[in-house]
Amino acid sequence: MSDSLRLYGYWRSSAAYRVRIGLNLKGLAYESVPVHLIRDGGEQHSAAFADANPQKLIPVLRHGERMIRQSLAILEYLDETWDGSTALLPATARERARVRALALIVACDIHPLNNLRVLQYLEREWNAPQPERDEWVRHWIREGFDAFEALLADDPATGTFCEGDTPTIADCCLIPQVYNARRFAVDLAPYPTIRRIEAECLALPAFDDARPEKQADAPHQAD
Repeated sequence: MSDSLRLYGYWRSSAAYRVRIGLNLKGLAYESVPVHLIRDGGEQHSAAFADANPQKLIPVLRHGERMIRQSLAILEYLDETWDGSTALLPATARERARVRALALIVACDIHPLNNLRVLQYLEREWNAPQPERDEWVRHWIREGFDAFEALLADDPATGTFCEGDTPTIADCCLIPQVYNARRFAVDLAPYPTIRRIEAECLALPAFDDARPEKQADAPHQAD
């Protein structure tokens, strides 16, 4: 199987942002294939994208002829396939369980409620105006960050990053969610540990290069 990697994503997708960070941490070169989530009703709904993901969601990673879907599955696939490089999961079962639990707070409990398709549904079906939709996003981010901050602050396993002194999939998930929190004007003052870890992560090229505004498909002015 060819080792070529192709990432189907969107500059502002936090799920694709997670995978970009993981690819960078692993030191893997990849081709970025933009899938515009808004233009023409969303390119993820096109027949051309159906083979990549029948669920009509990004990201999708193509490795040779293999398609891997769901951001956390992609991150673990990267870690298991290129296990000789920087590890995205720690060594022990306890550490891996904690890292996965932190990652899942974002990927399962916060992000799905803030996803574009949910916000579009609120607007289309319930006529929820923009201020109410924005407050919906802020509410669920605060709910998740309250727990995330407590789990970080109360555990000696928290180090420079979410688990110890090496970035893991927990950090890959957290930083894009902090980006979303800033985008929706969530007050981050109650989350000093999250803010500290964000600063540590963004000081690393792997995180900095994955920023949404640095992607080739990012517009000069967000649409």
